[in-house]
Amino acid sequence: MKRIAILGSTGSIGENTLQVAARFPGEFQVVGLSANSRTEVLYRQIKRFSPRLVAVSDTIKAGELAGKLDKKIKLLAGEDAAAAIAGDKAIDLVVLAISGSAALRPLLKAIETGKDVALANKEALVMAGDIIMRKAREGNAKIFPIDSEQSAIWQCVEGKEKKTLKKVYLTASGGPLKDFSRRALQKVSLDRVLRHPRWKMGRKVTVDSATLMNKGLELIEAMHLFGLGVKDIEIIIHPEAIIHSMVEFIDGSILAQLSVTDMRVPIQYALTYPRRFPGSLNGIDFFKLGKLTFYKPSMARFPCFRLAWGAAVRGGSAPCVLNAANEVAVDAFLNKQIGFLGIPKIIEKVLARHKVVSRPGLDEILRIDAWAKQQAQDLVGGLGGKG
Repeated sequence: MKRIAILGSTGSIGENTLQVAARFPGEFQVVGLSANSRTEVLYRQIKRFSPRLVAVSDTIKAGELAGKLDKKIKLLAGEDAAAAIAGDKAIDLVVLAISGSAALRPLLKAIETGKDVALANKEALVMAGDIIMRKAREGNAKIFPIDSEQSAIWQCVEGKEKKTLKKVYLTASGGPLKDFSRRALQKVSLDRVLRHPRWKMGRKVTVDSATLMNKGLELIEAMHLFGLGVKDIEIIIHPEAIIHSMVEFIDGSILAQLSVTDMRVPIQYALTYPRRFPGSLNGIDFFKLGKLTFYKPSMARFPCFRLAWGAAVRGGSAPCVLNAANEVAVDAFLNKQIGFLGIPKIIEKVLARHKVVSRPGLDEILRIDAWAKQQAQDLVGGLGGKG
């Protein structure tokens, strides 16, 4: 039986992971769960899965939860609580579904203690991919991607020699605003941005999908996961979201991974790898589908994608700054402090102020992350709802 901890269990990835684990009770034991502040959802999960370890980042919410829990359950509180669970000896696999840069410390802790990680977070690799992948190699820890696109690449390249790879095609649905004009984007509402046509995701990642920043972050993530350069990856808009990514080989063959648009498919593969278990979803009906379409993304219409591509080319600390500024700008948009087009304005200004460090260490990454967030926050105040 594989003993798992799900960090970020109250979000959509965490909830889907628990659904998958529940289908195979003889295969998985849920040992640890963590949440930021959604303790009502967390408490329901605890009642069903009886984990031994629970972490809550919000100390006030943790205090409220404490009185409800059985004494056999160890409750950890504070910003380092999830990392403590990630390093616990009783866990075989850490499912990392925490969003944003907060996932970096738990990810490093899991890797440093030799655990395999099923990774649904892309921001940590964007911030510190070189450091993470080096530590994973040193600790013999494996990273199994959960993002549907990265999982697709993984499934296509598994067992293949890297020298036989020619190009990776990373697909994108195009998000909820793919057909909007530049003028329409200036006035788009938060409610419209959050209506994704294909995926049910958290608010932050849905905004990233709308700006195409999500695809830029995935570009950088794929570079680290698979040891690729920027020129080895091409982004393709594929509105049907049936092909999750493709890999071209030097002999001209292209392998593609196709499945219905449901995160339980890549989650289950990451949990059960190297085996495949029966799925619970209906397969693709190609006769109803009818066609698959593809076209190039517009960097002019979606400047966040252009900025992410540029940060990938520059490398070093540039992706860390990109990610930090984006987190602050997206949060400001979600709180209606800035308009939709204010997001790329803030990111571009913060990137322009930064002098790239070519090979930053972890302490420097954390310092740069904090600096970039403060710069972005200052710019949010300056925009004051404009842009």
